[in-house]
Amino acid sequence: MKISRILIFAALAGYLAWVVFPMAWVAYSSLKTDEAVFRDTFALPPLDALQTDNYARAWREARFGDYFFNSALVTVSSVTLIVLFGAMAAYALARFYHPLGRATFWLFLAGLMIPVQLSIVPLFFELRALGLLNSKVGLILVYTANGLPFAIFILAGFFKALPRSLYEAAVVDGCTEISAFWRVMLPLAKPGLVTVAIFQFIGIWKEYFFAFMFTSGDAGAGARTLPLGLANLSITSQYRSDYGMLFAGLVMVTLPILVVFVALQKHLVKGVTAGAVKG
Repeated sequence: MKISRILIFAALAGYLAWVVFPMAWVAYSSLKTDEAVFRDTFALPPLDALQTDNYARAWREARFGDYFFNSALVTVSSVTLIVLFGAMAAYALARFYHPLGRATFWLFLAGLMIPVQLSIVPLFFELRALGLLNSKVGLILVYTANGLPFAIFILAGFFKALPRSLYEAAVVDGCTEISAFWRVMLPLAKPGLVTVAIFQFIGIWKEYFFAFMFTSGDAGAGARTLPLGLANLSITSQYRSDYGMLFAGLVMVTLPILVVFVALQKHLVKGVTAGAVKG
C-alpha cells in the first residue's frame, strides 16, 4: 500500500511539473532578450538584466493595450449576459411544467452539438445585415448565443436539485414569482453560476475563430481581441522573431485566466457536481 501511494504521488508530481513548467518557462522567458532565449533556453534570466521592456513594447507597439480593453469588455459583457439569460431560461425550464418545455430544453442542448464552423456563414450574413460586422457588439451577441446552451444545461440541472420547499416557503412569505427567483433561488444557485462564469470566461477570453472571422480588415481593427493581438505581433516585428515580446504577450493573455480560475476554483467542483445530478 505504501509503495502504491508513493507511485501515485510520483505520477501526480510528474504531471504537475509537466503542466506548470511550460507556463513558468514562458513567464521567465518573457524577461529575456532573443539572444538569451536561444543561448540559455531553460536558464533563468539574470536579475540585473531583466527585459521588462518586452511588456512595454508589446503593450504599445503591438497595441496590446487596445486589445486587452476589447477582450475585457467583450468577455465581461458576454459572460454577464450568458449567466443572466441562462439562469432565467434554466429556472423556467426546470421549475415549470409545459408540454413544450422538454422539447425546448433539448432544442437548446442541440446548440452544443453543432460545430461552430457550420454556423460561420449564416452568422456572417446575419451580422452584416444588422450592421454589426467588425464591432464589439457583434462579438458579444455571437459569444452570448454560443454560450447559452452550456449555461442552460448546467443551471437547469442545478435548479432541479434545489428543494422545491424553499420556493414554496418564499411564496408563503409573500414573494412573487419574480422576487422568489431573484431573492431566494438565484442566490442558492451561486456555485452553478460561478461554474458557468468560469468556463465561459476562459472560453471567450482565448477565443480566436469567431473574432478572426468577424473583425476583418481595417474596419475591424478597433474590435480585435487579445488572441488576434498575438498574431499581430509578427506583423509589428515585420515577421522577424521577437520572442521576448511574443512571450510577454502570451503572459498577458494567460494571466487573467489564471487569476479568475484560482479566485473561483472552490465553487467549480461543487457547481459541476450539482449541475450533473439531473438533466
